[in-house]
Amino acid sequence: MSGAELSGPGRGTTTIADRVVARIAAYAAGTCEETGGAQRRVLGVPMGGSGTANTDVHVRGDIVTARVELTVAYPAPVRAVAREVRERVRRQIERQTGLTVRQVDVEVAALERAVPAQRTAREPAGVR
Repeated sequence: MSGAELSGPGRGTTTIADRVVARIAAYAAGTCEETGGAQRRVLGVPMGGSGTANTDVHVRGDIVTARVELTVAYPAPVRAVAREVRERVRRQIERQTGLTVRQVDVEVAALERAVPAQRTAREPAGVR
């Protein structure tokens, strides 16, 4: 298990596992309104459901590098959303762990259309 070991004089050590940092990254990416999780795939075939963003995190000493794979709601501006996700992930990891985030790569796996609002049974077609 790799991870970060933080220590102080006479205090012992605290080890933060990579998977913990990965969960923080996935949570932070999910707080951006225009994002969704990347679909699970088995042998390249989409398996449905999107859940949370896929993350791959490496911690070496107190330095973190992360990769986040997610979907972006169409027609949101992809670059702006990726920039926002990158900053949220960096800020959240640094705030919660005290580690330094060197790099966050954001991979947009797909654009997803928003689901249109459902009409109620009492509402005739064409009336809004």
